[in-house]
Amino acid sequence: MGFDIKSRTNTYGLTGRSLRVAITATAVTAFSFFGYDQGLMSGLITGPQFNHAFPATDGIKVNQGGVTAAFEIGCLFGAMFVLFKGDDFGRRPLIIAGSIIITIGAIISTLSFKDNWALGQFVVGRVITGLGNGLNTATVPVWQSEMSRAENRGRLVCLEGAVVAVGTFIAYWIDFGFSYINNSAQWRFPVGFQCVFSVILFFAIIQLPESPRWLIAHGRNEEARLILGKLNNLEPDSDIIVSEQTVISDAIKNFDKEQAGFMALFTGGKTQHFQRMLLGVAGQFWQQFGGCNAAIYYSTVLFEESIGLDRRLALVLGGVFATVYALSTIPSFFLIDTLGRRKLFFIGSIGQGVAFLIAFACLVNQNESNSIGAAVALFIFIIFFAFTMLPLPWIYPPEINPLKTRTVASSVSTCTNWICNFAVVMFTPVFIEASGWGCYLYFSIMNFLFVPVIFFFYPETAGRQLEEIDIIFAKAHVENRQPWRVAATLPKLSNDEIEQHGRDLGLYKNFDDEEKSYETDSNMSKPNVQERDVSV
Repeated sequence: MGFDIKSRTNTYGLTGRSLRVAITATAVTAFSFFGYDQGLMSGLITGPQFNHAFPATDGIKVNQGGVTAAFEIGCLFGAMFVLFKGDDFGRRPLIIAGSIIITIGAIISTLSFKDNWALGQFVVGRVITGLGNGLNTATVPVWQSEMSRAENRGRLVCLEGAVVAVGTFIAYWIDFGFSYINNSAQWRFPVGFQCVFSVILFFAIIQLPESPRWLIAHGRNEEARLILGKLNNLEPDSDIIVSEQTVISDAIKNFDKEQAGFMALFTGGKTQHFQRMLLGVAGQFWQQFGGCNAAIYYSTVLFEESIGLDRRLALVLGGVFATVYALSTIPSFFLIDTLGRRKLFFIGSIGQGVAFLIAFACLVNQNESNSIGAAVALFIFIIFFAFTMLPLPWIYPPEINPLKTRTVASSVSTCTNWICNFAVVMFTPVFIEASGWGCYLYFSIMNFLFVPVIFFFYPETAGRQLEEIDIIFAKAHVENRQPWRVAATLPKLSNDEIEQHGRDLGLYKNFDDEEKSYETDSNMSKPNVQERDVSV
């Protein structure tokens, strides 16, 4: 079937549920790569072939931290590009670019050879791969959220988090399997395998559409109606599609071009852009400083060096750890849209804090039985993390932020993830070597500190249309109440109710009847929309 790679309306010829499934499958491919790279280095950095190819010159701890964290540097710059320029390009082109860049970086790292600036080439490849992943992780959750139904949006974006664990699972067991090979394939194959994810992502995304919300924001209403129609298996000029477009248009028509962008994040009032951006940032901050990547990136290292197991057993336990990690994501599919985001944040923070507290207690007086207890504590941690704090910080920013700032606010939260990720990955080996059990106590305290932040500031977003969140924050501002209290008492709203609340609260301009009407052209083929400058 022919297609135009530049077209924003490619759909594989699919409509309705089939199209949404294709979109979800593409999104999870991007995040499965993210998970694969999280688990990739854990089994390689202590391997004999890897250390033969890249001998440490400043001590093994510097090698572990620096080589592993190089990926996060690239991710940070990729997310920063989305922050400042992402809305100019749209969601789909950024994902296409991300998949290409990942492939280039993986090839560069795989082709590193000893005595030819090998470590430098490997690190450069890691940075480039991270650049592509940064583009994807800052864009994919927004792209999928904007094309998902309100009632299952959390479940679908949650799937992205779940496949992070699946990617880690694949990486750990590939590392274990290739540990038996006594040549450079021990590390080259696992590194090169990254290309499998990026190539699949590229050929999937080129056949899928742009976000209709981005298209409406950029005045491309006809294309947006076509995609909305395909997503809902309806004609573009049907009443339901026109109503949905009206709600989206009303949410952005009053945003002037010069007000949009990064500086809009620092505004308050009824829109509460700054507070909403901070909620996304806080989730990513506490995900990282809650200790997740200290456990995921270095679980094999922790089993081998901190707890004292031999390398082969440490690799096996690392694989089991990744398997438990992947399986523990399953409850999130049933809980994310029923129990909700807010309660899962509570469960995750408290559960993780208790797990690290157990690890700390076991390692204060380290012996064989206490070391086993510390290993069990890491498993308890990853179980709680997998179905709570793994998906939630990726789900929340695209939901909590309005269309005007959704791209830049989500990018800021993603940048926060990568800055904190880099810091944690860099300091964990040194921290554990210097303090031992002190590292686990630190992560325990950080998890418990997140609990009051959740209680006082995080509103529930499950089951809400994205435009309903604007109403919640506006009402909170007008009524001088906390947004979480408004969300707890405000019933779910229909499209008409969202529009009415928006007018009553002064969020939407009172466009005259001519501007608000959709007249049918002479051949009755599509609505003739009065367009305004709606660039954001």
